[in-house]
Amino acid sequence: MNTFYVYILASKRNGTLYIGLTNDIERRIQEHKTKQVKGFTSKYSINLLVYYEQHHNYDEAFERERQLKKWNRKWKLELIEKSNPDWEDLSKEWF
Repeated sequence: MNTFYVYILASKRNGTLYIGLTNDIERRIQEHKTKQVKGFTSKYSINLLVYYEQHHNYDEAFERERQLKKWNRKWKLELIEKSNPDWEDLSKEWF
């Protein structure tokens, strides 16, 4: 069974946010951290994994990603703070 992840990266606590979708979260976060992904996240040093959720099919994950991208900033911050009040980098033990 495939697993897909919708994730939120931040530049710092209450900083710039980025929402993404991947089927290999460890590889994808490593790409962000090493700035292999050229563009928004590398330009603004957005590489702290502050939130993620698993989905068991692509369509569900894609819809959730689109939903979160449409949310206002306040809702996104509340979502992060509910599960990660200290804004810890959830990937810090992975590498």
